[in-house]
Amino acid sequence: MAGSSLRPHVHWAQRHRELYLRVELSDVQNPDIAITDNVLHFKARGHGAKGDNIYEFQIEFLEPVEPKPVCRVTQRQLNITVQKKESNWWERLTKQEKRPLFLAPDFDRWLDESDAEMELKEKEEEKINKMKIESRVPKDPFRHLKKGYLIMYNLVQFLGFSWIFVNMTVRLFILGKGNFLHVEIHLFSQNGFLYLTDSFYDTFHTISDMMYFCQTLALMEIMNSLIGLVRSPLIPAVVQIFGRNFILFVVLGSLEEMQSKPVVFFIFYFWSITELFRYPYYMLSCIGIEWKPLTWLRYTTWIPLYPLGGLAEAVCIVQSIPIFSETGRFSLGLPNPLNVTIQFSVLLQLYLIALFLGVFVNFRHLYKQRKHHLGPKKRKMK
Repeated sequence: MAGSSLRPHVHWAQRHRELYLRVELSDVQNPDIAITDNVLHFKARGHGAKGDNIYEFQIEFLEPVEPKPVCRVTQRQLNITVQKKESNWWERLTKQEKRPLFLAPDFDRWLDESDAEMELKEKEEEKINKMKIESRVPKDPFRHLKKGYLIMYNLVQFLGFSWIFVNMTVRLFILGKGNFLHVEIHLFSQNGFLYLTDSFYDTFHTISDMMYFCQTLALMEIMNSLIGLVRSPLIPAVVQIFGRNFILFVVLGSLEEMQSKPVVFFIFYFWSITELFRYPYYMLSCIGIEWKPLTWLRYTTWIPLYPLGGLAEAVCIVQSIPIFSETGRFSLGLPNPLNVTIQFSVLLQLYLIALFLGVFVNFRHLYKQRKHHLGPKKRKMK
């Protein structure tokens, strides 16, 4: 090595299987590190004891090592890990008996041989105990069947809501003509009557069958949570699924007057967009795949969509109350001597309160999930 070359301060420590070298250079650039003929060659530009310069050194190891060192550069230093070919304790680092001046023990990581043996023994015991614990846990013989069921369930739901979303998007551009308030007058004769319809008149009749199928199938999510097939909490699932099905089957399904309302379009559209990201996320999770853009969409799109969906459902309830009051449908008449009729419209007014409470419950649950999946990761303290 040329006499004009600069050597950095190097600290070293060992374990039975590894050597640790800490090179005191900050802002390291272009490190050239290689092991040839059991000699470590180091050259890099960085800021050391002699300022910003090129530093280099060579170390011929006492015993054979693996030729592929592992290097980790930080802002303050450079760390090198070298694997020994044989697991044993070295009396010194270098083949030459006299220690080089630039080399010193790393007391932050230094252990005596007895302490290192104790550390190695503890790691081996920990590994053995972990294997014993894993061997005691009974393997579920139906785990592949359960995983296959969950994948198929989420896939079917994704395809169903995708069909709804695409169909409604096409209707939005073809029939809506970019204006939700645009009204078209269609005059046609059927049994001698003339009908006045707007752009969204056929939304329910076109989409309802698929929406019925998807929302009926969604009841399986409650069953999955009850039997422990998934770890999702039960209450948010019950609130969302029964809330949607109440709107779909009771309010919209039983009142033909409501099926032609534009609010139906908004309800179905908000529901479908939300599920376009939820079901693919769960499907990939079943096979241990996490796609970060999809994770972000899953735990972000609900922020505007969920309140808008709840608002659309509330508008639907408000619009249906006069119709239920006029028709008396689902009203409950109590026999004498009470002779009182409980109007279903009164129950709908109470349901409005429950609707906003349900939105709050699910919003809080989804916010916690978003914070867990997208929040800053806590660094472990060493």
